[in-house]
Amino acid sequence: MLELNKKQIEDFLRQSLGSDVRLTGLGEIGSLDEQGMKDFGYGKPLLVHYEQAGNKAQAVLSVMRGDKYGHQFYWDRAAVLMFQHDAGERLAKHVRSLGLGYVDGAGRLNPLQAPREFVILNEKLEGKDYFLDLERIRHGDFRPEDERMARNFARWLAEAHDRKLDDPDLYHRRIRDLIGHSECIFGLVDGYPHPYEHFLPGRFQALEKRLVDWRWKLKDYTHRLCAVHGDFHPWNVLVREDGDFSVLDRSRGEWGDAADDVSTMSCNYLLFGLYDQPRLSGSFEKLYLTFWEEYLGRTNDREMLDVIAPFYVFRSLVIASPEWYPNHPLEVRAGLFRFMENVLADKRFAYDQINKYMS
Repeated sequence: MLELNKKQIEDFLRQSLGSDVRLTGLGEIGSLDEQGMKDFGYGKPLLVHYEQAGNKAQAVLSVMRGDKYGHQFYWDRAAVLMFQHDAGERLAKHVRSLGLGYVDGAGRLNPLQAPREFVILNEKLEGKDYFLDLERIRHGDFRPEDERMARNFARWLAEAHDRKLDDPDLYHRRIRDLIGHSECIFGLVDGYPHPYEHFLPGRFQALEKRLVDWRWKLKDYTHRLCAVHGDFHPWNVLVREDGDFSVLDRSRGEWGDAADDVSTMSCNYLLFGLYDQPRLSGSFEKLYLTFWEEYLGRTNDREMLDVIAPFYVFRSLVIASPEWYPNHPLEVRAGLFRFMENVLADKRFAYDQINKYMS
């Protein structure tokens, strides 16, 4: 529970409004009895009394509480408050924001002065992009260390996925986001040209209807919630000569279904393999099977085969996108489209019969 004392609040007011501000009092504002029919709210506001330049004034300090409606994490709540701070003043009669701030790890209340964009500063890691190895393999240079790297990926994921979390609401959110979020399946579908001549609207509609059934199927798999990377693909992995690697750009939250990470990397082996023929064979089939078998050997998570289909749909839509991957030959996109439709139609994914999904 967040607790703020008078000094913290007065310091925040001075940084936000001016050094001549003096805090004169604090009090609660609003109660359940005063809200009438509305019995649910997102936070409990605090009435702030202060003086500035000889004038008495009041303000309302609000903190948003976490809940299961997409506000589990502080960055969720930050997005809502940033929107209110920025957009409220552009709507007639809307309350005006006097300041936006955050509480840091030491408990200090700090203002954000006129934020417009945020940046992050990361360390620089050594290594080369893993997709360059896949390009090398596609041109015929397949090496024993390539199989070892696929095994290393699977072992790393198995260890990461071993962290579990009992939070059914969060699992439901992750599946809801997978299907309906603007960065995920429905958002990707809307990102395709309309109509898209190579995947006409009727096929997209049929795909979405099937996904609703899968959403309800996955309601019963909340026990699968575990730590995930969330975007584990060859452009987010740096590999080194000693067989070690590093990962970049963890996305879409800390927790999810392990099927997310497994589908993402394995689907890219399919992508590179489709450049040779409309089925998986040769070096990329070997990498695909090595990755899958090492992962299953480490985890014995064969239940994943019952849930992975919509995750494969998401990743297929990403790597088949004419916006994100504009240089694919049409045959490659067509192969990915066939794969995602056939996978979604199967109740249980047969990872060791990958080419039955390619016809």
